[in-house]
Amino acid sequence: MRRRRPPPARSPARRTPLAAARSGTPRVLLVCGRLDPARDGVGDYVVRLAAALRERGAQVRLLHIGAPSDVRGARSVGERWGAAALLRAVVAARPADVVHVQFAPSMYRFRIGVGALPLAIARTRLVTTLHEYGWWRWERLLPAPLWRRLERLRAGDRETALLVPRSGRVITTNAGHAAALRERFGPRVPVEVVPIGANVSVAPGIVRDQARRAVRADLGVSEDAAVLAFFGFVHPVKGVRYLAEAVAALRDEGREVSALVIGGFESLALPAQEAVAFEAELRGQIEAAGVGERMRITGFQEPAEVSRLLLAADVGVLPFTGGVTAKSGSLLTLLAHGLPTVVTTADESEPELVDGDRVVVVPEVRNGPALAAGVRRVLDDPALAHAVGERGRRWAEAHDWATIAERHLAAYAGAR
Repeated sequence: MRRRRPPPARSPARRTPLAAARSGTPRVLLVCGRLDPARDGVGDYVVRLAAALRERGAQVRLLHIGAPSDVRGARSVGERWGAAALLRAVVAARPADVVHVQFAPSMYRFRIGVGALPLAIARTRLVTTLHEYGWWRWERLLPAPLWRRLERLRAGDRETALLVPRSGRVITTNAGHAAALRERFGPRVPVEVVPIGANVSVAPGIVRDQARRAVRADLGVSEDAAVLAFFGFVHPVKGVRYLAEAVAALRDEGREVSALVIGGFESLALPAQEAVAFEAELRGQIEAAGVGERMRITGFQEPAEVSRLLLAADVGVLPFTGGVTAKSGSLLTLLAHGLPTVVTTADESEPELVDGDRVVVVPEVRNGPALAAGVRRVLDDPALAHAVGERGRRWAEAHDWATIAERHLAAYAGAR
């Protein structure tokens, strides 16, 4: 009797992102530009997202340009997103269930090469997060009317080339960018808003009252003095010079007010020599305002020290010259620490930041007296300060990194 040969073993079917997400172990390739979390907010975001996804069982690798990084699972594909980098991305994407691109033009040195990535990984699900959108243009490559036609057909995008049109899901970090996408593409591009998280979590074991007394003693002010806190990279667009003007205006009213500028100058957006020059310029502006003894620039600090200083402060202040939006990790950090926070109004519509709700909004930018008026409202109205601080804290907690990771896993599963 002839024995039948057993059927050939079948190789396991390639998992879909939906199956991977349901199994709790999707294989994710995070693609970004330069990866320097110590000097770049988006880089910090990518590292935190990767860690949060891993905590939920995802297998995460990172692909970036520039110098090799010691970040876990990170690999450099070269100095720019050219043909060689795209070929390396093809190899890296083969085992991935999802390729997730983090896009901000500055991360890619304002070059569009990464916009061709969808052509190289056509068989892999693609998700794109837009950290900046609505201001960068590649119209010089094609006439504006042709870009608009390509966008109507979902065949191209004047800012991201093929990233947005070919993505199964586009994530934005604030409602303003989502609105810009819908205006440009309509319902043809699936958009989801997933807010950013805090750059620094509240450090355990710090007693707020003890921190308040210790920081005021270090500043040489009384225990009743009001301390304002700015947190983030110190850059010309952050408007710290107007914080100095606000401190001067409040001092002239007879108030005992000091300010902590928690952060350093050098970043990817402000390289070393430019950072040194700007620091000298800013310190000169602070001295010119007559508040050199009332403002301390701490430089970069470890997260636990940042948290201690924020817990010691009374009011958070972010006087950005372009206004503050919900995509600011600095804002989420201040709110997570329960600080009633004064922000400047954004150029773009920001429905999540309404005056008197989670923040106090100053209706003008580049205006020290107006900023002082916003701070004055908080200092003179304890009920407002408490309500704003509490609502801001709850909002920040609702967008912690665990929640952000869960929403990303759902986005991966739902990507078309």
